[in-house]
Amino acid sequence: MGEVVGAGILAHAPTIMLPLDVRKELNEGKEISIVPGLRRLREEVFDALDYDTVIVFDSHWATTFEFVVTAQDRRSGLFTSEELPRGMCRIPYDFPGDPELARLIASHQDEHATWITAIDDHHLPIFYATVNLWKYLGAPGKRWISISMCQTAEAEDNLRLGRAVGDAIAASDRKVLLIASGAFSHTFWPLRHLRAHESSDPAHVRTPEARAADEERIEWMRRGDHARVLDTMDEFYRFKPEAGFGHYLMLAAALGERDLTAPGRLYSDYENATGTGQVHIWFDRPEGGFTRPRATDASGDPYPYPFRLEGTA
Repeated sequence: MGEVVGAGILAHAPTIMLPLDVRKELNEGKEISIVPGLRRLREEVFDALDYDTVIVFDSHWATTFEFVVTAQDRRSGLFTSEELPRGMCRIPYDFPGDPELARLIASHQDEHATWITAIDDHHLPIFYATVNLWKYLGAPGKRWISISMCQTAEAEDNLRLGRAVGDAIAASDRKVLLIASGAFSHTFWPLRHLRAHESSDPAHVRTPEARAADEERIEWMRRGDHARVLDTMDEFYRFKPEAGFGHYLMLAAALGERDLTAPGRLYSDYENATGTGQVHIWFDRPEGGFTRPRATDASGDPYPYPFRLEGTA
């Protein structure tokens, strides 16, 4: 039986890929804390834990008709970002995938009344929400797979995806790390003002209200009060969290949803990135493991197994 041995919501801001001297130039002569935070995560978590596969909930990958999970045996190449080619240019990546786990995740779609497709096409694009973190945290022989955000999905859909992931891991023989790769509030400064707000000081987050909402949720996560984060999503949507906070919703649902009480350890300060709120928070495996999620309908009753969406074969 497989299990999740650790999980975190991690910042992938493009700044982390810039040379140190450029980072300092943009940040009033100081290093941004999310870079040494990733190095500490590598040393204290990724190099210390026994795990087989990393699953990245990739907030930069937007699909439309379904969630997609990467199922290649290996992904390799050079990555240049269409968004910021000046800072992320020809970055080499090369790591094994986990086709078996990817297909197992997709096989749980009916139980959770959603759509998940495993794709093994080697021409499938890769995104920097995966590449940037792999560059800091990847290790030889460790498998990495990514799961998309679906741009037509609502919060409940993201939770269903996470439940399917949790069930698939439990049905496997894998020890897995989960990464929710993305920001909290996510509104950039307009272009004509943006360069005045490149410092990591959270005073530069787009609005004081967005900063307060981020810091409130960071504190709830630090205390392990994930139920409160989930119960106040409608309030948080006012501040446009990255990808509808789908990356976090998927992670939380895979780990037990409202039953998740794992406290978070901060591996960085809360920082600004051109108006957006960034932080690293890691959730250690509780004694006895994370709670396994269940498929439920709107009333809270378990779905009958197997479940098929109306109109599907």
